[in-house]
Amino acid sequence: MESCSVLIVGGGPAGSSCARKLHDAGLHTILLDKSTFPRNKVCGGWITPAVFEQLDIDPGEYASGRVMQLITGFRTSLKGGPEIETDYGRTVSYGIRRFEFDDYLLCRCGAQLRLGTPLKSIVRTADGWIVNGQIRARLIVGAAGHFCPVARFLGARTSDETPVTAQEVELQMSADQLSSCSIRGNLPELFFCEDMLGYGWCFRKGNFLNIGLGRLDPHSLPVHVAEFVRFLKDTGKVSFDLPVSMRGHAYLIQREAKRNLVDDGILLIGDAAGLAYSQSGEGILPAIESGLLAAKAILEADGRYSHERLNSYCELLASRFGDSKDDWTTRIGRTLPQQGMQLLARMLLRTRWFSRHVVLDRWFLRIR
Repeated sequence: MESCSVLIVGGGPAGSSCARKLHDAGLHTILLDKSTFPRNKVCGGWITPAVFEQLDIDPGEYASGRVMQLITGFRTSLKGGPEIETDYGRTVSYGIRRFEFDDYLLCRCGAQLRLGTPLKSIVRTADGWIVNGQIRARLIVGAAGHFCPVARFLGARTSDETPVTAQEVELQMSADQLSSCSIRGNLPELFFCEDMLGYGWCFRKGNFLNIGLGRLDPHSLPVHVAEFVRFLKDTGKVSFDLPVSMRGHAYLIQREAKRNLVDDGILLIGDAAGLAYSQSGEGILPAIESGLLAAKAILEADGRYSHERLNSYCELLASRFGDSKDDWTTRIGRTLPQQGMQLLARMLLRTRWFSRHVVLDRWFLRIR
């Protein structure tokens, strides 16, 4: 029987960020994940400079031997409508591969790693938990995404939730594919659905191309994905057939999340807590920030992990993300009938001001 102060279930950015903070503070931390790393992760794979700032990582150091595409602008449109190009003249984001990024964060976290090991059982004891009949822990942190088993243990019912569902593919282009690809590396392209319930994207990262689409309407996702791929080929954005099928995933955005995040000796972070930004669906930065905030609350609890002492984590989340769940554009959209909202979206997405200052600055880049 192994013993630790904190057991983190899930080795993504949320789990590894929390683990590093706790390890650096001297807490014996074990990180458990069902996958071995590096592993493929369904994700568009872009991050803002705030991610490197939160993790105290030098972008130049990270880029050594890894894919890191500098992004200086975006092209946005309602799918099939006029495309608005916004050039910031400076780096505002980075394109990364989750295959590399997550492994990098995990290797630097300092925790004891138990990879390729799924969580099979959780048993509460008088002073903590026994996991898989092998690990004794005072505190468990759930960080294993939307379907996190720790979240289910806390009562999460995915059948009662409305997640964003997405499909994407990331492929390494051949020389011929690279020469015929019209997507520029420094200028990712975003294509919003007419009903504004989702968007598709094309991100080029060196000779890698990431294509995907996500929607807050899981029942129609396959239809929209198929239409989006046809649109990319018909418009010459992508001139070749995708060599592999798209892979899917799901996550909760903040305004849809209603999960219990804390109980005695247990809490949730990242996608397990449902913290992706409501407007863009970005989950990496809020996952990292939630992991760091959870570590702060854990350290302040000083080994006494009651619900009352851990509840400071919820207060920290509310303080950090309270104004991110909704904004004036979303509130207006909810008051309009579907037809009126589509008409308004068509008008606004044609304007440079809305595309830059609302869609990009506010929704995607979080520039205040």
